[in-house]
Amino acid sequence: MTALIHAEGDIVAAIDGSALSPAVAEAGVWVARKTGRPLTLLQAIERPEGANTGDLSGSLSLGSQDDLLSELASLDQQRSQLLQRQGRVVLEALASGLDAGAAGVRFAQRHGDLVDVLLEAEPQVRLFVLGRRGAGHASAVEHLGRNVERVIRSVQRPVLVVPETFHGVASALIAYDGSPTAQRCVAMVAESPLLKGLPATVLMVGGDPARAMQLDEAVARLTAAGIAARGLRLEAEVDACVLEQLAATGADLLVMGAYGHSRIRHLLVGSTTTALLRQSPVPVLLLR
Repeated sequence: MTALIHAEGDIVAAIDGSALSPAVAEAGVWVARKTGRPLTLLQAIERPEGANTGDLSGSLSLGSQDDLLSELASLDQQRSQLLQRQGRVVLEALASGLDAGAAGVRFAQRHGDLVDVLLEAEPQVRLFVLGRRGAGHASAVEHLGRNVERVIRSVQRPVLVVPETFHGVASALIAYDGSPTAQRCVAMVAESPLLKGLPATVLMVGGDPARAMQLDEAVARLTAAGIAARGLRLEAEVDACVLEQLAATGADLLVMGAYGHSRIRHLLVGSTTTALLRQSPVPVLLLR
């Protein structure tokens, strides 16, 4: 039988030097300790906006164009080297303040778009950790960073999306609707060591009353896996109900299914997932 989770590989926390980077690193440490896997703090060094030669045709002579292209290329290389050095300082500072146990903390830098960098690394990754916003959206408190949705829709590994702070996880809320995707998520949680020994509420919002039996089955599976699970079924709007229950249960982690890849699937669940990612006061673990 094929395992539902990829048990090997590093825990990779994407760091960009933003205000959320310490929380992302701390969340990475928590996952690394729970899974016994190494933690890698990874920085993708993207080409700065506007760092291109553009169209240098027109009134410039051929020799002038060549000289200008050479100078721009040199400046671009210097800029890249400075960003790499700056990023290394950030990574080393974060790593020096972390203790991931015997697994240790590593750091790495890769040039390229974040999504491309993570996709290239994915075969050797168990779980990705991202900040809800990056350096370019530090003040946009009600918005996701420009890369977050792109990463979630692109990678196949679990993704932990972290808000402004991280203080560990003592309990979890698992969003469950009885669908095949939700059943798979429960199975993945049961196979994972992340929530072993912790209390978890399995929340079903609305749906066919006949699915109450599926909720009981989900709770039983998690309980058998060593998770102190209980079921809760409520009639309400999904977004508001999940947020209310995060507060009511005091959960430190929200677990739910990630976006689907099809356009139809996005119409069904994309808006709910995005809304909860934006508003959740706790980290969100997205499974697929």
